[in-house]
Amino acid sequence: MRLFCMMAVVLALAASASAKPEYTRKTTKNCAFCHQPPGYNLNDAGKYYADHNHSLKGFTAPKPQGSH
Repeated sequence: MRLFCMMAVVLALAASASAKPEYTRKTTKNCAFCHQPPGYNLNDAGKYYADHNHSLKGFTAPKPQGSH
């Protein structure tokens, strides 16, 4: 069980370390702003960033919907 937990931690850290840190420094946003788990899947912000020459200029985040 201990080995399984250690392997899970190593895999989780390896997945998070594969993002490009220069994008985080450039945008001052964390990885989750553009990526959704698991891995490299892009959300709307990430797709906008990729399609607009690695810039978030002009991106407007969708407003959260209230629960009714």
